[in-house]
Amino acid sequence: MKLFPVHISNFKLDGGAMFGVVPKNLWKKQYPCDENNYCNWALRSLVFDNGKQRIMVDNGYGDKQDEKFFSFVQLHGGFGLEGALEKYGYKPEDITDMVISHLHYDHCGGGVRNSSSGTGFEMVFPNATYWVSKQQWEWAMNPNKREATAYLKENILPMQESGQLKFIEDNIELYPGFRVRLYNGHTEGQIIPFISFRGKTVVYMADLIPSSAHIKLSWNMSYDVQPLITLKEKEQFLKEAYENDYILFLEHDAYNECCTIEKTKKGYQAKETFTLEEYFGKS
Repeated sequence: MKLFPVHISNFKLDGGAMFGVVPKNLWKKQYPCDENNYCNWALRSLVFDNGKQRIMVDNGYGDKQDEKFFSFVQLHGGFGLEGALEKYGYKPEDITDMVISHLHYDHCGGGVRNSSSGTGFEMVFPNATYWVSKQQWEWAMNPNKREATAYLKENILPMQESGQLKFIEDNIELYPGFRVRLYNGHTEGQIIPFISFRGKTVVYMADLIPSSAHIKLSWNMSYDVQPLITLKEKEQFLKEAYENDYILFLEHDAYNECCTIEKTKKGYQAKETFTLEEYFGKS
């Protein structure tokens, strides 16, 4: 059984957008920014190999968009999708299941690439089932005005056209040791995986808690379409994570791969930060 990170790249986004109503003089003490208010963020996926299934969660931006598109996010660092897999002896062809937390372009764009023939698209993971929540799929097919620009047809429709797409409709154990729950604050039907590994539960946080700085209940992104629901979902999750000593795997935190939770007089906060390898050793 193996569990390892796939550090695809880093990117930059405005700190104000990532921390919403939180004043800059507060969030910049926990998460640094440059003179243009841009913060460094990670595109960090995860692979769980239970000996039968080889499941990957999220796959980054991909490379289909033009230079202007990528100039806004300033991709840098990381190993690239294939390079990060190769680091652990895997290829895209080895992945049996691609679980996509939601269909915003930074989470699903790497699952589809331009066809080698020069026309159309092809799947980066040719042997994988692509899992998306039914709620999120329907949401993306009829997007609201706030999210519309985050749903790119070239990232999404080829999954269905390939015949590799399947839907998740409820909280389920998808495979032994790999459970998923649906959350609706950031976007409708966001999948959050709960992975049982060596006696611990590792939770892939996606955009429910994108970084350790977002653990504070009111520190939420302006991208959340239903912020009051995010607040409620986070409060319930953090209570459970604290009581059960979960390990939070942070998709977008450029400085901390994982953390645990403690409860203080000021609320929940990160207790310890570490990498999966530091905690479990090489898997």
